[in-house]
Amino acid sequence: MGAESVDAVVIGAGPNGLVAANALGDAGWDVVLVEAQDQVGGAVRSAEAVAPGYVSDMFSAFYPLAAASPIITDLHLEQHGLRWCRAPHPLAHVTEDGRAAVLCRDAAETAELLETAAPGDGDAWMELVAGWQQLRDPLLDALFTPFPPVAAGLRMLRRLGAAGTLDFARLAVMPVRRLGEERFVGDAAPLLLTGNALHSDVPPDAAGSALFGWLLTMLAQDVGFPVPQGGAGELAMALRRRAESVGVQVRTGVAVETVTTSGGRASGVRLADGTSVRARRAVLADVAAPALYQQLLAGTPLPARLLRDLERFQWDNSTIKVNWALDGPVPWTAERARAAGTVHLGVDVDGFVEFAADLSLRRTPERPFVLFGQMTASDPTRSPAGTESAWAYTHVPHGDWDADRVAAHVARIEAAIERVAPGFGSRQVGRLVQGPGDLEAADANLVQGAINAGTSALHQQLVLRPVPGLGRPETPVPGLFLASASAHPGGGVHGACGWNAARAALGAAGPTGGLRRALGRTAWQRLLRE
Repeated sequence: MGAESVDAVVIGAGPNGLVAANALGDAGWDVVLVEAQDQVGGAVRSAEAVAPGYVSDMFSAFYPLAAASPIITDLHLEQHGLRWCRAPHPLAHVTEDGRAAVLCRDAAETAELLETAAPGDGDAWMELVAGWQQLRDPLLDALFTPFPPVAAGLRMLRRLGAAGTLDFARLAVMPVRRLGEERFVGDAAPLLLTGNALHSDVPPDAAGSALFGWLLTMLAQDVGFPVPQGGAGELAMALRRRAESVGVQVRTGVAVETVTTSGGRASGVRLADGTSVRARRAVLADVAAPALYQQLLAGTPLPARLLRDLERFQWDNSTIKVNWALDGPVPWTAERARAAGTVHLGVDVDGFVEFAADLSLRRTPERPFVLFGQMTASDPTRSPAGTESAWAYTHVPHGDWDADRVAAHVARIEAAIERVAPGFGSRQVGRLVQGPGDLEAADANLVQGAINAGTSALHQQLVLRPVPGLGRPETPVPGLFLASASAHPGGGVHGACGWNAARAALGAAGPTGGLRRALGRTAWQRLLRE
């Protein structure tokens, strides 16, 4: 029997793969989306995994990028069951002296709290907010479109003018530690900015960390840190339902073994069960770049320089995550933290630097920076009334994280929580630990527990992501497109990597596709020649 034939095959049903399938389906293409796990979502999944009646987000949980992304919002997922919930406060950073730096929903309220703690800091905060409001839409367009973002970039330039453009360029390459020192007198605002910067793996004293801290903090001030009602998996399921509504076939529980080629171009995939699916127009891969080139394309001739550059591909740090079912609210010493969806803890402003230094030197941090989620505070459906479904994660260096080493670090995490929430341990009625190996086993893209599909440092961004090249989803194999967070613009649930790959595939198949393919081949040959 001949292989099944469709217009496109999308490999991987993480958020990027789901967005890509939606885009191609909207264009009228016949699409098959293939996922190795039994559920769609990749690192956007939830389950009652800790205790009955407690819904835990198994990987990611809060989605400011999704709520702000024009790609996600234009899919109108509310028509397919998605409902966003928000905690009273998006974020708090608690310190061991009983204080909390709080980011409120209203920027003026945040500024008032900062002003009370340190006169002048409220006005400085509102200056950051005003800068965000001036740039918001063209900046998001520039971040989420293929490189170079010509149209969005020009809109940014018109809004900023020459002097403003230079100021923004300086912000983009500044360390977040320096941003906090320059703008603020007290430590509350720097705690908020630096904690958000460390959602990436860029150290607080490294170039580019200020942009990450400012972007996530301003998103929290703008759209909050929303969560899908009922669990993170509801976001993935809404994407699936929408894709199926435009004719996409979704197949779970079957892995892609090989991307097949014919005549030098991608021609489809061979599945682990031995069957094949032909792709008349394109194959889009929501998988990590090393997996695509070194495994799925094993045996396919590839430029030698590409393969050499992949040997230098840098993963972001590993992760340990702990999920708890609690019989009551977290007993924070800082009262305001009880209304925050996300709580940062474990370090002060200098402690961020020490934590990042430990990771750079591949030392296990004795005092980890901990990101803590209060899911029931954000969405009351997550656990029985009066209880809390909670989680925490921290980054750790790559290495051999066996059960004993993971357990020792979980003890450090819980000790850090106990210092700012005495009695936390006594409220546990269930616990599930996910070490780096557990995360990778549940999602092959989370290699060694790396959650951003490669470092966010400047040397692996833009035209340098995943390797020096075009900074675009096209690959050296015609008809094959990289749709994962290993491609520009990188990690986060925004859908841009999948959307950009779908746009590239549609363009290559369109009236100007021949010219695009010829230019692409010329560029790849020039950039990847030996």
